[in-house]
Amino acid sequence: MTETPRIEHERHSANGVDFEVLTCGSGPLALCLHGFPDTAHSWRHLLPELASAGFRAVAPFMRGYAPTSVAPNGAYQTAALATDANALHDVLEGDEHAVIIGHDWGAPATYGAAILEPHRWARVVGMSVPPWNVFGTAFLTNQDQIQRSWYMFFFQHPLSDHIVSSNDMAFIDRLWSQWSPGFDGIEDARRVKEALTDPAHLSAALGYYRATIGQGYRDPALADAQTAMQTETPTQPVLYLHGETDGCIGVELARDADSRKPSNARVVIVEKAGHFLQLEQPRRVNELIVDWVTAG
Repeated sequence: MTETPRIEHERHSANGVDFEVLTCGSGPLALCLHGFPDTAHSWRHLLPELASAGFRAVAPFMRGYAPTSVAPNGAYQTAALATDANALHDVLEGDEHAVIIGHDWGAPATYGAAILEPHRWARVVGMSVPPWNVFGTAFLTNQDQIQRSWYMFFFQHPLSDHIVSSNDMAFIDRLWSQWSPGFDGIEDARRVKEALTDPAHLSAALGYYRATIGQGYRDPALADAQTAMQTETPTQPVLYLHGETDGCIGVELARDADSRKPSNARVVIVEKAGHFLQLEQPRRVNELIVDWVTAG
């Protein structure tokens, strides 16, 4: 009987941030980036499968999510997340065979890393936030999606820090239940709360939204990178996965992504899964991802 590869903790500094990472296996780098409200533990089913497929699978706690440090300059724009990924590629001794996988906020970070430094990443997987400017279009034209995205506007108000942190962060529990209907995310929500207990870390997590549609700090040094991420698309083979019952970003956006996809891409809608599809349907999602990153 083959023993399941063990997940271990490591600490690495990259791009001015001290990252706590979960790591499993050895071989070419497979970097897995989580979103909100989530942690690196969301990849616990995938990491051993990637390790068994011959990868060194690594899932960092993203900047601002304890035990990773907050950003020293307060930058939480997507270009900062993408440059974090590329800096981690260096620190973790990745090569041209490395692959990158991202969910929620980790998805635009993944696309951005692949766009900014394509020589680092052989294949790309995004989940729950589609590429090809699908979400940007829906954010302006799709009334159902605008309603689903109400929390993004709410996070712009400074009172949101206090409201999200109140009542044992019940707000986090509610998002999990709404975004993945019928899935028991209590344990994962608990880990999110641990990561965001410190007000500085909670402010960092909300800062992702403030840097995107609000007045949050944007590093001027990343202006060109941010523009490239918004106007270009990954040239590597791209797999996009979306949960059929996603309560955060509607499945119609995945269908729109499918209609827009370039020839180097594939879109798969995962049945009986919501926003956190890697936890709700791990066997199916693991199979799709491992098959994609080992192809060719």
